Amino acid sequence: MIDLQLLHRALDALPDPVTGRGLVAAGRAAPPTAQGPVARATIDVTGLSDEARTALEGAARAALAAVPGVGEVRLLLTAERVGRTLLAVASGKGGVGKSTVSANLAVALARMGVSVGLIDADIYGPSQPRLLGTEGEKPTADKQRMNPVMSRFGVPMLSMGMLVPPGQAIAWRGPMAGNALGQLVDADWGATRLLILDLPPGTGDVQLTMVQKHKPGAALIVSTPQDLALIDATRAIDLFRKATVPVLGLVENMAGYACPHCGEISDPFGRGGAEAAAATMDLPFLGRVPLEIAIRTASDAGEPPAAQDGPVGAPFHALAAKVAAAMNLTAAGGLNA
Repeated sequence: MIDLQLLHRALDALPDPVTGRGLVAAGRAAPPTAQGPVARATIDVTGLSDEARTALEGAARAALAAVPGVGEVRLLLTAERVGRTLLAVASGKGGVGKSTVSANLAVALARMGVSVGLIDADIYGPSQPRLLGTEGEKPTADKQRMNPVMSRFGVPMLSMGMLVPPGQAIAWRGPMAGNALGQLVDADWGATRLLILDLPPGTGDVQLTMVQKHKPGAALIVSTPQDLALIDATRAIDLFRKATVPVLGLVENMAGYACPHCGEISDPFGRGGAEAAAATMDLPFLGRVPLEIAIRTASDAGEPPAAQDGPVGAPFHALAAKVAAAMNLTAAGGLNA
């Protein structure tokens, strides 16, 4: 008699070509079954190239055949059109920590089992390669489409920072920047169901191209508590509302600083501004992220705090839970049908 647990472990020991997680854990394969000496498994090959499908099928057959008691392996390969949703993370103003929030939100969602990818759409000032520890890595291309780079945190990503030498200025006019965004969005994201767009500050050409050609399913706004940041955040919200893109709510970043010596909490950027603004605009307030040295040092080292379970990562895990609930996200599959 075939041990189903051994079948499950054998199949889940194979990495998903897109996320790098186990096939079953990633939702790529259903839990295998057995009847007599016959082992059966269904594998979703949506978004995979012919070469990747063939390789995955061969690996799955070999893994299941090696389980004691298995005399025959029957695989069913299925494919369907992937419904992919874009989540735009915007601020309106630069320097408010939007990229840090985007990176950590993606990592936190991936840890929840959501099939999520990240696009660094800040064409002129890309920072995601540093934040996710992928500096120096280059995306490959297949049939004129780029293949995302898989980060160590289970989040596939693309950034202009991977395509130009470090420190080189990207002096492009609006149409060129818009075309670059299109290439990032239209890359081969495989079975990834949710793409987080880390947008540049402002409400210019890149934002307009995004809402017109790659309309997001939702937007999330990041702001510091101070009035100057909130003024620009309000403009970003207005842009999304005019484009009929639902705004999930506001996140207040750099909210409160705890002195490492005495523990006293100070508020260099004020406190509660984003929460008050959210209430005024009838939007959900999604939480606060503190001005924390540990967040800065981890981010600079390419180790996003959301990859940790301690207090430094807690604000990002709480944010991810709220985003998942608001967007009806599910583990393994991405968006719930």
